[in-house]
Amino acid sequence: MTDEDNKIIAEPRTSFGKGAARKLRAAGKIPAVIYGHGAEPQHVSLPGHEVFLLIRKSNALIDLDIEGKQQLALVKDVQKDPVRQIIEHLDLIVVRAGERVQVEVAVHVEGEPVSGTTADLDTFSLLLEVLATNIPTSVVVNIEGAEAGTQILAKDIALPAGAVLVGDEDQLIVAVSVPEEQDLGDSLSAGDASTSDAPTPA
Repeated sequence: MTDEDNKIIAEPRTSFGKGAARKLRAAGKIPAVIYGHGAEPQHVSLPGHEVFLLIRKSNALIDLDIEGKQQLALVKDVQKDPVRQIIEHLDLIVVRAGERVQVEVAVHVEGEPVSGTTADLDTFSLLLEVLATNIPTSVVVNIEGAEAGTQILAKDIALPAGAVLVGDEDQLIVAVSVPEEQDLGDSLSAGDASTSDAPTPA
Protein backbone atom coordinates (compact mmCIF):
# COMPACT_ATOMS: atom_id res chain seq x y z
CA MET A 1 0.00 0.00 0.00
CA THR A 2 1.02 3.61 -0.34
CA ASP A 3 2.35 5.57 2.61
CA GLU A 4 3.29 9.15 3.39
CA ASP A 5 6.57 8.79 1.47
CA ASN A 6 4.61 8.14 -1.74
CA LYS A 7 2.50 11.29 -1.54
CA ILE A 8 3.32 13.87 -4.20
CA ILE A 9 1.60 17.15 -5.00
CA ALA A 10 1.09 17.47 -8.76
CA GLU A 11 0.35 20.78 -10.43
CA PRO A 12 -1.68 20.86 -13.67
CA ARG A 13 0.22 22.44 -16.55
CA THR A 14 -1.05 24.15 -19.67
CA SER A 15 2.24 25.14 -21.31
CA PHE A 16 3.89 22.53 -23.51
CA GLY A 17 6.90 22.12 -25.77
CA LYS A 18 10.63 22.01 -25.16
CA GLY A 19 10.83 25.57 -23.91
CA ALA A 20 8.13 25.08 -21.28
CA ALA A 21 9.67 21.78 -20.17
CA ARG A 22 13.09 23.43 -19.88
CA LYS A 23 11.66 26.15 -17.62
CA LEU A 24 10.02 23.53 -15.40
CA ARG A 25 13.25 21.60 -15.01
CA ALA A 26 15.15 24.80 -14.25
CA ALA A 27 12.64 25.39 -11.43
CA GLY A 28 13.33 21.92 -10.02
CA LYS A 29 10.19 20.33 -11.43
CA ILE A 30 9.53 17.44 -13.82
CA PRO A 31 6.91 17.43 -16.59
CA ALA A 32 4.73 14.33 -16.60
CA VAL A 33 1.68 12.87 -18.34
CA ILE A 34 -0.91 10.65 -16.65
CA TYR A 35 -2.72 8.09 -18.83
CA GLY A 36 -5.30 5.40 -18.26
CA HIS A 37 -8.89 4.17 -17.92
CA GLY A 38 -10.04 5.87 -21.10
CA ALA A 39 -9.65 9.37 -19.68
CA GLU A 40 -7.93 12.23 -21.47
CA PRO A 41 -4.21 12.41 -20.64
CA GLN A 42 -3.43 14.78 -17.78
CA HIS A 43 -0.38 17.00 -18.07
CA VAL A 44 1.18 17.84 -14.71
CA SER A 45 4.43 18.97 -13.15
CA LEU A 46 5.97 17.14 -10.19
CA PRO A 47 8.57 18.17 -7.58
CA GLY A 48 11.92 16.95 -8.89
CA HIS A 49 13.69 15.93 -5.68
CA GLU A 50 10.80 13.94 -4.23
CA VAL A 51 10.19 12.12 -7.51
CA PHE A 52 13.90 11.35 -7.92
CA LEU A 53 13.90 9.62 -4.53
CA LEU A 54 10.74 7.66 -5.36
CA ILE A 55 11.78 6.27 -8.72
CA ARG A 56 14.97 4.75 -7.36
CA LYS A 57 12.58 1.89 -6.65
CA SER A 58 11.32 0.11 -9.77
CA ASN A 59 7.57 0.11 -10.47
CA ALA A 60 7.09 3.04 -8.10
CA LEU A 61 3.48 3.73 -7.09
CA ILE A 62 2.74 7.40 -6.44
CA ASP A 63 -0.19 8.83 -4.49
CA LEU A 64 -0.81 12.07 -6.38
CA ASP A 65 -2.63 15.08 -5.03
CA ILE A 66 -3.96 17.01 -8.05
CA GLU A 67 -5.70 20.16 -6.83
CA GLY A 68 -7.00 18.29 -3.78
CA LYS A 69 -8.04 15.16 -5.70
CA GLN A 70 -6.20 11.93 -4.88
CA GLN A 71 -5.01 9.70 -7.72
CA LEU A 72 -2.85 6.57 -7.61
CA ALA A 73 -0.44 6.29 -10.52
CA LEU A 74 2.26 3.82 -11.52
CA VAL A 75 5.51 5.01 -13.08
CA LYS A 76 5.69 3.39 -16.53
CA ASP A 77 8.44 5.29 -18.32
CA VAL A 78 11.29 7.54 -17.21
CA GLN A 79 13.10 9.68 -19.77
CA LYS A 80 16.54 10.88 -18.69
CA ASP A 81 19.21 13.05 -20.20
CA PRO A 82 21.79 10.47 -21.38
CA VAL A 83 24.74 12.57 -20.23
CA ARG A 84 23.61 14.36 -17.07
CA GLN A 85 21.11 11.64 -16.03
CA ILE A 86 18.58 14.35 -15.19
CA ILE A 87 14.94 13.21 -15.32
CA GLU A 88 13.38 14.98 -18.30
CA HIS A 89 9.89 13.47 -18.39
CA LEU A 90 7.69 10.83 -16.76
CA ASP A 91 4.83 8.73 -18.09
CA LEU A 92 2.40 7.61 -15.39
CA ILE A 93 -0.55 5.24 -15.64
CA VAL A 94 -3.68 5.54 -13.52
CA VAL A 95 -4.36 2.63 -11.17
CA ARG A 96 -7.16 1.93 -8.73
CA ALA A 97 -7.23 0.12 -5.42
CA GLY A 98 -7.84 -3.60 -6.08
CA GLU A 99 -6.72 -3.34 -9.70
CA ARG A 100 -4.18 -5.83 -11.07
CA VAL A 101 -1.35 -4.74 -13.35
CA GLN A 102 1.42 -6.44 -15.31
CA VAL A 103 4.95 -5.37 -14.33
CA GLU A 104 8.53 -6.51 -14.82
CA VAL A 105 9.98 -7.58 -11.48
CA ALA A 106 13.71 -8.05 -10.96
CA VAL A 107 15.16 -11.52 -10.26
CA HIS A 108 17.46 -11.62 -7.21
CA VAL A 109 19.81 -14.59 -6.73
CA GLU A 110 20.74 -15.72 -3.22
CA GLY A 111 23.20 -18.36 -2.03
CA GLU A 112 26.19 -20.09 -3.61
CA PRO A 113 26.29 -23.23 -5.78
CA VAL A 114 28.65 -26.11 -4.92
CA SER A 115 32.37 -25.41 -5.11
CA GLY A 116 33.82 -25.44 -8.62
CA THR A 117 30.60 -24.37 -10.34
CA THR A 118 29.19 -21.06 -11.48
CA ALA A 119 25.62 -19.81 -11.69
CA ASP A 120 24.61 -17.82 -14.76
CA LEU A 121 21.56 -15.57 -14.52
CA ASP A 122 19.87 -15.97 -17.90
CA THR A 123 16.78 -13.83 -17.22
CA PHE A 124 17.01 -10.64 -15.20
CA SER A 125 13.29 -10.01 -14.64
CA LEU A 126 9.92 -11.75 -14.74
CA LEU A 127 6.64 -10.40 -16.06
CA LEU A 128 4.11 -10.78 -13.26
CA GLU A 129 0.48 -9.85 -12.76
CA VAL A 130 0.05 -8.37 -9.29
CA LEU A 131 -2.12 -6.01 -7.29
CA ALA A 132 -1.20 -2.45 -8.23
CA THR A 133 -0.97 -1.58 -4.54
CA ASN A 134 1.25 -4.55 -3.70
CA ILE A 135 4.03 -4.72 -6.30
CA PRO A 136 7.03 -6.78 -5.12
CA THR A 137 10.48 -5.24 -5.42
CA SER A 138 11.98 -8.55 -6.58
CA VAL A 139 11.56 -12.32 -6.76
CA VAL A 140 14.20 -14.46 -5.06
CA VAL A 141 15.98 -17.51 -6.50
CA ASN A 142 17.93 -19.53 -3.94
CA ILE A 143 20.84 -21.50 -5.43
CA GLU A 144 22.52 -22.51 -2.18
CA GLY A 145 24.25 -25.87 -2.75
CA ALA A 146 22.99 -26.22 -6.34
CA GLU A 147 25.00 -28.73 -8.37
CA ALA A 148 26.28 -28.57 -11.94
CA GLY A 149 23.48 -29.17 -14.41
CA THR A 150 20.86 -27.47 -12.23
CA GLN A 151 18.43 -25.39 -14.25
CA ILE A 152 15.87 -23.18 -12.57
CA LEU A 153 12.91 -22.26 -14.74
CA ALA A 154 10.33 -19.53 -14.27
CA LYS A 155 7.78 -22.06 -13.00
CA ASP A 156 10.22 -23.17 -10.27
CA ILE A 157 10.33 -19.76 -8.59
CA ALA A 158 8.19 -19.17 -5.50
CA LEU A 159 6.23 -16.02 -6.28
CA PRO A 160 5.03 -13.47 -3.70
CA ALA A 161 1.48 -13.95 -2.44
CA GLY A 162 -1.09 -12.91 -5.04
CA ALA A 163 1.43 -12.73 -7.91
CA VAL A 164 0.81 -14.66 -11.13
CA LEU A 165 3.47 -15.46 -13.72
CA VAL A 166 2.76 -14.07 -17.18
CA GLY A 167 4.43 -15.65 -20.19
CA ASP A 168 6.56 -18.76 -20.69
CA GLU A 169 6.74 -20.83 -17.51
CA ASP A 170 9.60 -22.87 -19.01
CA GLN A 171 11.81 -19.80 -19.49
CA LEU A 172 15.33 -20.44 -18.17
CA ILE A 173 16.21 -18.20 -15.22
CA VAL A 174 19.44 -19.62 -13.73
CA ALA A 175 21.78 -22.37 -14.96
CA VAL A 176 24.55 -23.91 -12.84
CA SER A 177 27.57 -25.32 -14.68
CA VAL A 178 31.27 -26.12 -14.45
CA PRO A 179 33.38 -23.45 -16.20
CA GLU A 180 35.20 -24.70 -19.29
CA GLU A 181 38.97 -24.82 -18.85
CA GLN A 182 41.10 -23.02 -21.41
CA ASP A 183 44.38 -24.68 -22.38
CA LEU A 184 46.60 -21.60 -22.26
CA GLY A 185 49.72 -23.70 -22.91
CA ASP A 186 48.58 -24.81 -26.36
CA SER A 187 47.40 -21.33 -27.19
CA LEU A 188 50.74 -19.88 -26.14
CA SER A 189 52.69 -22.48 -28.10
CA ALA A 190 50.63 -21.81 -31.18
CA GLY A 191 51.26 -18.11 -30.77
CA ASP A 192 55.01 -18.68 -30.39
CA ALA A 193 55.08 -20.91 -33.45
CA SER A 194 53.28 -18.37 -35.59
CA THR A 195 55.68 -15.72 -34.38
CA SER A 196 58.79 -17.78 -35.11
CA ASP A 197 57.53 -18.66 -38.60
CA ALA A 198 56.92 -15.06 -39.46
CA PRO A 199 59.28 -13.68 -42.13
CA THR A 200 62.09 -11.45 -40.92
CA PRO A 201 61.51 -7.84 -41.91
CA ALA A 202 63.85 -6.64 -44.62
